Amino acid sequence: MSKGVLPTHVGIIMDGNGRWAVRQNKKRTEGHKAGAKNVELITNVAFSMGIKTITLFAFSSENWKRPKEEVELLFGLLKKYFKTHIKKIIKNKIKLNVMGDLEGLPEDVREIIKKQMEETKDFNDHVLNIALNYGGRAEIVKAVKTALEKGEEITEESISKNLYTYDFGEPELIIRTSGEKRLSNFMLYQSAYSEFYFTDVLWPDFNEECFKKAIDDYMNRDRRFGNINA
Repeated sequence: MSKGVLPTHVGIIMDGNGRWAVRQNKKRTEGHKAGAKNVELITNVAFSMGIKTITLFAFSSENWKRPKEEVELLFGLLKKYFKTHIKKIIKNKIKLNVMGDLEGLPEDVREIIKKQMEETKDFNDHVLNIALNYGGRAEIVKAVKTALEKGEEITEESISKNLYTYDFGEPELIIRTSGEKRLSNFMLYQSAYSEFYFTDVLWPDFNEECFKKAIDDYMNRDRRFGNINA
């Protein structure tokens, strides 16, 4: 039985699509298709449990180094996801947010994102935050530059309030699938006191039971924030 409180913000590094495909004797692109289908399942489970914000690491600024065919497929899947699920997102009053260097995205993807963010901007019940063309180091640099442009002194507070996630709060829990145990440049500043959950399960196989197991594990931890007496 869990003894703690439910996290309000969970970040997920969705890793393992390619390896899943290899194990299935399929092309890597098929793994990404399977992973995309899993996004709706896990976000629905999270929101139904009462978690307010889910941040998904969908495409890093380093992912441009992947084969052109794979990158094009990833953006095709993203466009399909946005177009297919926007009515459901609006119906369920979910705020859709995309963080990262949007100007570096293909124009058609950028326009879809901006339109759907505008359509859902007034919703506050739940937030689906997607990290796209995103890098944690670049985010910190951008936050510092923005603070300086505003004439603000560089402090932890001024950096925090100029991060992409300021309105959503820092993630209490970050989950990474596929067995890798690193952040890979994901929410570096925000994760200073996040709890981490690593699982060998590949993202396309990360089902409702797996997600609830991760949440239960988090809720049974003692969070001390540096206080040995907590």
